[in-house]
Amino acid sequence: MSEEKKQGEILEEEAVLQEEELLVEEEADPVQDLAKELADTKAEVAEQKDQMLRIAAEFENYKKRMTRERTAAMKYAGEPIFREILPVVDNLERAVSHQGETGDVDADQGLASLLEGVQLTLKSLLSTLEKFEVRSVDSVGLPFDPTVQEALTMEASDTVPANHVLNEFEKGYHYKDRLLRAAKVIVSAGDQASE
Repeated sequence: MSEEKKQGEILEEEAVLQEEELLVEEEADPVQDLAKELADTKAEVAEQKDQMLRIAAEFENYKKRMTRERTAAMKYAGEPIFREILPVVDNLERAVSHQGETGDVDADQGLASLLEGVQLTLKSLLSTLEKFEVRSVDSVGLPFDPTVQEALTMEASDTVPANHVLNEFEKGYHYKDRLLRAAKVIVSAGDQASE
């Protein structure tokens, strides 16, 4: 029995050793798990940081590009208007140069053709302005409106009622929904003879 007892004690000691090894392994596993989890988290943080830096750089490039494009758009905003006005300038130059060439034609015919050319040029210029939503302010015969008209003087008139526009010295213009230039007008003071 002593032999059996020794074998039993050996078996018990082996079981205790195995339990201790298991305990040591179990204690080692959480540390390894935490170390692995930490390494994974660090890799994920590095990836997220890299992604964030790339997005920030893309956004910064976008802002710079938008600023450049806006500056260029503002710098050349009037270009379409000038392209449309250049043919009017060409027509006026032709009219001026043509007048010098008509030395043999009588003066009345020369003036008539010059007037016709200027009228066509004016019509062309007004249609160009309409393309860009510039329209004139109607004034003559209408009641005086200080929001769109500027009174230069008042004159007596027996045909136009008082405080109505008698004559227009300079036309006013609207650009889209804004007043571009107020009309300069002469306002009727009414019939002065009846006073």
